Amino acid sequence: MHKRSKSCEPYSKMEEHAGCSSGATSCDDSATAAGRAPSSAAVAQCSTVTVYLAKISGAPRLVTAVWNKNLINQSFTVSIDRPDDDDGAASHKVELKPWPFWSKKGSKALDVGGGDRVDMFWDLRSAKFAACSSPEPAGGYYVALVSNDEVVLLLGDSKKDAYKRTKARPSLEDPVLVCRRESVFGRRSFSARARLDARRSKEHDIVIECSPAAGTIRDPEMWVTVDGFVLLHVKNLQWKFRGNETVLVDQAPVQVIWDVHDWLFAGPGSQAAFVFKPGVPPEIQEDSGGNGIQSEGTDFCFFLQAWRTE
Repeated sequence: MHKRSKSCEPYSKMEEHAGCSSGATSCDDSATAAGRAPSSAAVAQCSTVTVYLAKISGAPRLVTAVWNKNLINQSFTVSIDRPDDDDGAASHKVELKPWPFWSKKGSKALDVGGGDRVDMFWDLRSAKFAACSSPEPAGGYYVALVSNDEVVLLLGDSKKDAYKRTKARPSLEDPVLVCRRESVFGRRSFSARARLDARRSKEHDIVIECSPAAGTIRDPEMWVTVDGFVLLHVKNLQWKFRGNETVLVDQAPVQVIWDVHDWLFAGPGSQAAFVFKPGVPPEIQEDSGGNGIQSEGTDFCFFLQAWRTE
C-alpha cells in the first residue's frame, strides 16, 4: 500500500540533510563528483555512516560512526564534532586486522576542544559479522564514549561488558539518532538492514530490485521490499527515474525518495540513491485533513547508495 506525493526530490536535495553529507564518505567522492564511474577500489568498498547527537560536557555534539570494508581492509572511525575548532572534529580510526596477534580491544582519549575530553573504549574480540557484505558487526561487541564519568554513546549489544570496563554510569540523556547512510553493491538486487524510525529500535530488512539488467532501458521496473512485503513497484522506470512515494511500514508512514537516473543512463559502475524518511510530506498531511494517514515524522533519515557492479 502506498500513496504518491505531489512532489519529487532529486538526488541533489537528498544529501542536504545535516550530518550524513558531512564527515567521512562512503565511496570515491572525487570520481562521483566529477560525474565519472568510481574506481575499482571504490567499487569493492562497502560502508555505513551513522550520525548521533550526544550530550558531551553539557552541550550537544554530533558524533559520527563509520564502518568501512573492502577487499583488503576493514576499519571503523569515530568522529566527534568540535564546533569551535577549524579542524571540525576529533576522530580516531581503528583498523580491523585479520591476523591473530592484532588486539581487538583498546581505548583512546580524544580532545574535543574547550578543555573537554572523551574516552573511547572498544572490544571486538567476540564481534559477529553478518554473511552479507555489511562492514558493521551484527553483535558481540561494543564501542563506548565516556565523558565526565558518563557513557554518552554506546554502540553494540555488549552493554554490560562496556559499563563494567568503563566504570561509568549511563548518561541521563539518551543520544539521538540523526541519520544513517549505507553503501551496497550488486547487479540487480541490493539489500540493507536499518531502522526506519529513530524512536524505535526495530530494524527492517530492505531489498531493492531492478529489472532488466544494467545497461538496458527497455521497460525497466523497480521493486522496494521491506520485511518481505513489496511496498513499492515502479514501472516505466525510464520516465520515473526520480520520485517520492509514501508507504506504510508497521502501520507507520515512511517516505521513499529515489533517484536511479545513473542506473539507466550512466553505464557500468553507476549508483542510485534512496532516502527513507519517517512521516508524510506536508502536502499529504494537509490533504488528509486530520483523517487517514497520521504522520509521526522525525528529522531522521536513512540514506542508501546502491552501486551496480556491471
